[in-house]
Amino acid sequence: MVENRPFAQFMAYLTLVIGVIVVAFPVYLAIMASTFDAATIINGNMPLIPGDQAVENYTRTLFYGGKQAREPVMGMMINSMIMAMGIALGKILISILSAYAVVYFKFPFRKTAFWIIFITLMLPVEVRIYPTYKIVADLGLLDTYVGLIMPLIASATGTLLFRQFFMTIPDELLEASKIDGAGAFRFFKDTLLPLSMTTIAALFVIQFIYGWNQYLWPLLITTKSSMQTIVIGIKKMITTTDALTEWQIAMTTAVLAMVPPVLVVIFMQRLFVKGLVETEK
Repeated sequence: MVENRPFAQFMAYLTLVIGVIVVAFPVYLAIMASTFDAATIINGNMPLIPGDQAVENYTRTLFYGGKQAREPVMGMMINSMIMAMGIALGKILISILSAYAVVYFKFPFRKTAFWIIFITLMLPVEVRIYPTYKIVADLGLLDTYVGLIMPLIASATGTLLFRQFFMTIPDELLEASKIDGAGAFRFFKDTLLPLSMTTIAALFVIQFIYGWNQYLWPLLITTKSSMQTIVIGIKKMITTTDALTEWQIAMTTAVLAMVPPVLVVIFMQRLFVKGLVETEK
C-alpha cells in the first residue's frame, strides 16, 4: 500500500506546475507575439492576450514571407516535411533490414558488423561533416532533396532498437514459419513487421522530430532560397539589429514550425509510448 504523504504530493505537484510554466510560457509568448504588429513587440509592452493582427501575420508569413528570408514559409514547411519524412522512413527501412540481417542470418563476422554499426553512435554528423559534404558535392546533390536526406538516413540507434526487439521474439515463431513453408521475406513481412509496429511508431516520432529540427546540414548544402528549411528560415529572419527584425513574422514562423512535430506526437502518442516501454528495450 502506498503511504499517503500530503506534503510530498504537494511538492511533486508544485514542481510539476513550475516545470510546465517554464516550458510553456515562452511558447505562449511566441503565440501571442504572432498576433501583434512589429511596433507593439519591439516597444516591450506587448499584452499577454491575443492581438488583432493574427490573420494578416499568418497569411503574409505562409504565402509571402518576410523581408529577410524572402521566401513564403509554406515552401519552407514543404521542404522540412519532405526532409523529415525522408529521414524518418529511410532510417526505419535501413535499421529494420540491418537488424533483421544481424539477428536472423548467420554469416561470417556477423557480430563484428553489428559492433561496427554500434560504434558509429560515437560519430555524429558534425564529426563527419566535411567528408560527407565532399561526397554529396562530388555527386552533384547540392540543393536537392536527395542530398538533404541521404546522408542522414543511417541510424545505429534504430538498428540497436530493432535488434533488441527481434531478440525477444521466440524462436518458435521462426520454426513455425519454416514448417508453413515461409521463406525469409515472408517471415519478415507476415510476422516481424506486424509485431514491430509499435517500435516503428516510436522510432518514426523520434526521427521525424530529428529531421524536422536539422539546422547544420541543410545550412551547408542548400544555397537556393527555394530549398531552405523552416529552421534555416527562422535564423535568417532574425538579424543582429532588433529594428530590422520583423519579430511578428519570426514569431509566426516559429509557431508554424512547432505545428507538424506536435501533431505527429499527438496522433502517435499511444503507439509511441507503447513502443518505448514494452518488451526489453
